[in-house]
Amino acid sequence: MNNSDNHHTSKIILAKWKDRFFAWLIDFVIISLISTAMVFVSFLSLSYNFENFITDNGMYVPTSAIFFLYWIILEYKTGQTIGKKMFNLKITNSQGEKPSLAGVILSSFGKSFILPLDMILGLIITNEKRQRIFNRLGDTLIIKIKESENDSKIKFVKD
Repeated sequence: MNNSDNHHTSKIILAKWKDRFFAWLIDFVIISLISTAMVFVSFLSLSYNFENFITDNGMYVPTSAIFFLYWIILEYKTGQTIGKKMFNLKITNSQGEKPSLAGVILSSFGKSFILPLDMILGLIITNEKRQRIFNRLGDTLIIKIKESENDSKIKFVKD
């Protein structure tokens, strides 16, 4: 075995758009159910006309704020949301390391408040890293995890 076999390059596997969408969809359903329940319970105690609130798009801002906090907290602390965990995805910085809090905040803002615009512009002005606009601004990537975090320093080889 020569010395070149001992050197290895790091490989970051970028998540597919399809996997990212389904992970987002799972998070969307979970948070939408929680948000709707919270708003509904709040309005029962406030004696406000809940139907007017829903039809006047009043749920958009509180629901988006809950999404924003959900993504910031989980992605900064663990790198994963429930949806990302189900699809073995993780948010990192462009070097594959833990992203900065500012990067997570920027990425979360785009998908919480202006996802359609963020996504469309990201697809039009795409790069090889499959980033939405706010991923690019926050220097974040969504990667596919191929091995568990605990085994990342251990390499198993069969003879």
